[in-house]
Amino acid sequence: MTERVTLQDIADALGISRNTVSKAINNTGVIADSTRALVLKKAQEMGYKQFAYMTLPGEDKSQSPSSLRSGEKSEISLFFHGVLGSSHFSSTMLDRFQHELSGQGYSLSMHRLMEEDIIQCRLPNSFDLDRVAGIVCLELFNPAYVRMLTQLPTALLMVDGPPLIQEGKIETDLLLMNNRRPIYEFVRVMNSRGKRQFGFVGDFLHCQSFYERFAALREMTSLLSLPDVNPFSILDREESYQKEGLKNYSALIRKRVREMTPSFPEVFLCANDFVAIYVLQELQNLNIRIPEDVCLCGFDDMPETKIVRPHLTTVHIHSQIMGTTACRLLTDRIRNPEFDNVTAYADTDLRYRASTGDI
Repeated sequence: MTERVTLQDIADALGISRNTVSKAINNTGVIADSTRALVLKKAQEMGYKQFAYMTLPGEDKSQSPSSLRSGEKSEISLFFHGVLGSSHFSSTMLDRFQHELSGQGYSLSMHRLMEEDIIQCRLPNSFDLDRVAGIVCLELFNPAYVRMLTQLPTALLMVDGPPLIQEGKIETDLLLMNNRRPIYEFVRVMNSRGKRQFGFVGDFLHCQSFYERFAALREMTSLLSLPDVNPFSILDREESYQKEGLKNYSALIRKRVREMTPSFPEVFLCANDFVAIYVLQELQNLNIRIPEDVCLCGFDDMPETKIVRPHLTTVHIHSQIMGTTACRLLTDRIRNPEFDNVTAYADTDLRYRASTGDI
């Protein structure tokens, strides 16, 4: 029996480090494109099982192991709810996802779910299960709808999803960004600058990512014996503004920020950049100086973070890596439906800017 090829075998054959091979194959970290191409070519030549299906630039896709066989379904469906704007990390992620799918012979169809579809657990009219090899759901957070999709006889991948602490295990593959590591780092750095009071702003039960960001903040402040974040946080569910007769979520943030006056924390961590910008604007309306009085951090690194004043410290999502990883997870599931479910995390990095006193 042929021995299984390992990352170390590929590294030894090329005379490079195992870490470099891992970065190339998993599309993480920063390496030269030429090095990545060299590693992928060698991996294919050596028959590395987990990556043998990839098609390299310049190869004839019709002769590639990744090409679909006659009679195989070739359509992948994207389900999403809401509007996919250019500011959202998903715009770049989906470009990469579609590019990777195309290289393996798949087409991508997009289906926007209406509120009625979700409430009634109904598939969109434009969707044809008989043509579809797999479904990827982008930020679909309704638990009942997600569980309905898990019962369909097709491969399924969730990009983010409902908070697992409330919903328990959901039988599907799940792709998330690394929500915890950059927040651990952020709290350590802010604490090293003398900051002790941290607050969180956002609906931490909105989705799994928001929950992990909130949990990471609480974990790190507890580890450093800092004050509990709850007294300094704004944790309303997004539906709360309707109950209070407010028009939208930004109005709820405005109301809660004003109710906190003047007892603000030294640092606000926000569930995402949209929330952070709402908070920044309202603090400035109250003549609270950023970062002199309150430091502020968001998450996503959307373009607006470098337009607002001061520029917003945030967490950068490597959306192209997410697109590549999403393609790999979904196509692996199509080929191996019997495998155990996988939860994968794509890397993220802090971007320190003026809202925390950084240039």
